[in-house]
Amino acid sequence: MSAVLNELWPYFILVMVGFLPNEVWRALGFVAARGLNEDSEIVVWSRAVATAILAAVIAKLILFSSGALATIPLPVRVSAAVLGFLAFLAIRRSVFAGVIVGEAALLLGGMLFGK
Repeated sequence: MSAVLNELWPYFILVMVGFLPNEVWRALGFVAARGLNEDSEIVVWSRAVATAILAAVIAKLILFSSGALATIPLPVRVSAAVLGFLAFLAIRRSVFAGVIVGEAALLLGGMLFGK
């Protein structure tokens, strides 16, 4: 039993320090946002900031990849992102379809052109 606890304590610490504090703020944000009008300036601004942050993270992952993703050439990574976005638009703005098509293009391109 002690060996199992020795292996699992880092995950416990990760949940306690990383997940739970973030979850408290998410719950408080949910409660605070209940009465806000969806078209109010603060909500529109918050949505724009969240979208910009997500776009920046995606661009950083595509342009400055590390690890296994770095072995896939830049044109393949960019093409996979473009194909995923086009699938998102073509299939009734389906995030699931965009992710599946983008991932399939990335995997196929990685197999054909990867190092």
